Amino acid sequence: MYLKGIVKKDLKTKKLTERLNPGDIALINHKDLDEIAAMSLVEKKVKCIINVSDTISGKYPNQGPSVLINANIPIFEADEILFENIEEGQNIEIKDTDIIVNSQVVGQCKLLDEARIKELLEIGYDNLEEELERFIENTLNYAKKEKSLVTGKISVPKTKVNIKNKHVLVVVRGKDYKADLEAIKPYIEEVKPVLIGVDGGGDALLDFGLVPDILVGDMDSVSDECLKQAKEIVVHAYPDGRAPGLERVKSLGIEAKVFPAPGTSEDIALLLAYDNKADLIVAVGTHSNMIDFLEKGRKGMASTFLVRLKVGPKLVDAKGVNKLYNSSFKLKYVIGIVIAALIPILIITLRHPLLKDLLLLIKIRIRLLLGL
Repeated sequence: MYLKGIVKKDLKTKKLTERLNPGDIALINHKDLDEIAAMSLVEKKVKCIINVSDTISGKYPNQGPSVLINANIPIFEADEILFENIEEGQNIEIKDTDIIVNSQVVGQCKLLDEARIKELLEIGYDNLEEELERFIENTLNYAKKEKSLVTGKISVPKTKVNIKNKHVLVVVRGKDYKADLEAIKPYIEEVKPVLIGVDGGGDALLDFGLVPDILVGDMDSVSDECLKQAKEIVVHAYPDGRAPGLERVKSLGIEAKVFPAPGTSEDIALLLAYDNKADLIVAVGTHSNMIDFLEKGRKGMASTFLVRLKVGPKLVDAKGVNKLYNSSFKLKYVIGIVIAALIPILIITLRHPLLKDLLLLIKIRIRLLLGL
């Protein structure tokens, strides 16, 4: 195999995707590439990726490699030293197993093919039971530290945007978020819920022509444009009050509230809606199963469990709704509706006295013509 292109690299894949152009070669250091990161690479139409870590280790069945393979994007794996040997913006060539810069071989790589991915996925599924046991133990340990999220010991900010007794849509840029947003578009247009974007979820709303009412997160994966357009910003801070994302917001001349809390930004977005008396919370793209949690990269997702337990009575998860309801135009439905609408009109018309007389005259005329 021979490929050539400009290389872009970053230790954080989500930061790298902000700089990628179609046809670039993405150099990453991402162990067990998750589905969301892979989807972002596909959207950028990269030529291929070179990963200096195990794209799929077999620890659990991460779906990222399958996403890339299905999009016909080759995956190469190389030694970690390659990350230091190649500079951003260089033109590189991949020829079989050689990585070439300026006609010099700077490293070796190996193609991760579909057969190997399938093999490692099977190992990952076999390991799920063991991972689940470890996951539960870690989650219980985290729960002791993060229980303050739901016991009322954390002060939840009062939002400027009025949430009380309203529907709230919380959008996280997670799996299938685009398809799910499209599926609930009629709900958004009719109910007009308060829109909360979680970090990149704010840009997801903008992509759909919707302006976030509230933007929540540590602000590391949201665009400046979204920060400027959001009506209110709540910066997620560490429990000790440190808020690295606040400096970026202030540099744009924008005011923001700070919400110190353990857990993830999507957790505090749900809490923010709940404690501000939302009538219903609809979540799109949030993490809701074990694979999601493992791909999130936390040993325990206690905060998410705890928060979902608290907000559960008001929470509707829209994840996968696009698979549940997939509308399509069917001519037979239209014909049925037309016929159903015509039946009462026909009945009323036939019962009209003038029409009865007209039909009688036509009947007589036909009989005369036929000599009956």
